[in-house]
Amino acid sequence: MSYRLDARDRPWVMRTYAGHSSAAASNALFRRNLAKGQTGLSVAFDLPTQTGYDPDDELAAGEVGRVGVPVAHLGDCRTLFQSIPLGDANTSMTINATAMWLLALYVTVAREQGADLARLTGTTQNDIVKEYLSRGTYIFPPGPSLRLTTDTVAWTVLSCPHWNPVNICSYHLQEAGATPVQEVGFALATAVAVLDAVRDSGQVAPERFGDVVARISFFVNAGVRFVEELAKMRAFATLWDRITLERYGVTNPKQRRFRYGVQVNSLGLTEAQPENNVARIVLEMLGVTLSRDARARAVQLPAWNEALGLPRPWDQQWSLRAQQVLAYESDLLEYPDLFDGSHVVAGLVDSIVDGARRELGQILDQGGVVSAVDSGYLKGALVSSLAARRRRMEAGADVVVGVNRFTETEPSPLTAAGAAAVERVDPAVEAAAVASIAAWRADRDPAAVRAALRRLRTDAASDANLMESTLECARAGVTTGEWAGALREVFGEYRAPTGLTATSGAADSSLTSVRARVKETAVISFGRRTVRRRFSGCCKAGPPRPACRRGQPSPGNRRPSHQDQPA
Repeated sequence: MSYRLDARDRPWVMRTYAGHSSAAASNALFRRNLAKGQTGLSVAFDLPTQTGYDPDDELAAGEVGRVGVPVAHLGDCRTLFQSIPLGDANTSMTINATAMWLLALYVTVAREQGADLARLTGTTQNDIVKEYLSRGTYIFPPGPSLRLTTDTVAWTVLSCPHWNPVNICSYHLQEAGATPVQEVGFALATAVAVLDAVRDSGQVAPERFGDVVARISFFVNAGVRFVEELAKMRAFATLWDRITLERYGVTNPKQRRFRYGVQVNSLGLTEAQPENNVARIVLEMLGVTLSRDARARAVQLPAWNEALGLPRPWDQQWSLRAQQVLAYESDLLEYPDLFDGSHVVAGLVDSIVDGARRELGQILDQGGVVSAVDSGYLKGALVSSLAARRRRMEAGADVVVGVNRFTETEPSPLTAAGAAAVERVDPAVEAAAVASIAAWRADRDPAAVRAALRRLRTDAASDANLMESTLECARAGVTTGEWAGALREVFGEYRAPTGLTATSGAADSSLTSVRARVKETAVISFGRRTVRRRFSGCCKAGPPRPACRRGQPSPGNRRPSHQDQPA
């Protein structure tokens, strides 16, 4: 009996999460990474782009180009992918509330390049549910947001069949506190909501529904407990196969295949002794690559210094080389699944499957994932799990090397350069983006813009698929803020409930005075009108604003842990 495969497996798609400052700077970075052997692109967008604001909006102040690339219009998208043939590329875009818009820009540029849409490959994350639970870059209420996702899925299945229109994202659920059981159960509940919505919309014929299922991908987190993470991925695959067969009647096993990409755990990286992060990153990569039957289709690794700030090109190269060493130097890809027949792994998988099925059943019994968001059930569960995790860390039960144990250290040559150890965004970037969008508006056809936005509003108020009117907006020169603004007029904005339950700890009355002092300082710094708009979105009950993420100050050049992409 041969224990090797007849032919060595192909490596997974290798990406680095990249984008900052401007479309031109990000394009140069993309092309450098591709030249080093990266096999897919993973685009990071800045917060104004993610939340539907133009660079010259006052709510974008201080955030343009800081944690990702600003894309305000078709011209920016052309520059972002200049000299990169999109017909041959595999591009993942971490974008949610404005996913339809960014896909429309990408498709328009691809058409201008002469690419065949039937050949386009890549992913838009487009998972709005987890935005209400963790990241907070939502714009619209859940109903209209799910409609945008549904319309995108239906359009891509019929017009761009190799594109993954949605990437069900459990990544941020883990960072928000989810256990492996919760991560699997909550993510599958979101996938069921998307598939039910597409089916019930009637936009895709029943005989084509297997094609819809085949284009649903996932984006997962992988923590340092890599044996448990390996079992989690096998559990994901087992449950996805059952759900798509039993609930949706998909009989083709290839269409039921669980396809996922991964970003290993960025939030688990530490500022203290950051050199330890290299070992963490490699162990986390093993959790999603060791098991052949549940191996990731695409992997992106954070850099060792992401707890300190934006990684430099050299830092990203180090992470890419770690993938390449595993894929090309080791013998991992020469063997069948290493864990078939392991009673230990089988037991772990069964326990996660059983727990996740119970979680999924509880959510469906409440009316589905949107109802579970509205009721606070999902958020409460995450808060409880996160609080328990924090208590274990603070008590030392969960060891974090260099943080709560083994804290004695020698000076690190990796951080000796101080601020030079991370990428710095030039403050002039924002002024350049403001000037650029003014020039863009001055050079376009105002009548075409007005007509495109009028059609978008009309379609939004009906049951028409919004992708075609969004494509018209892209071609006419509409900006990101104008597209989102038109839909805000029709759909409104989501106003989230606020307040913490007792599960996160006892209330502290001293916080009242702290909030008052923070607001007073902000008024002095920014002016009363701006603070009123910003604080109404974060510290009270509205959607998070780019300059004030859930009431937290901008973290300078540090990229928030919103990295996510799929296969």
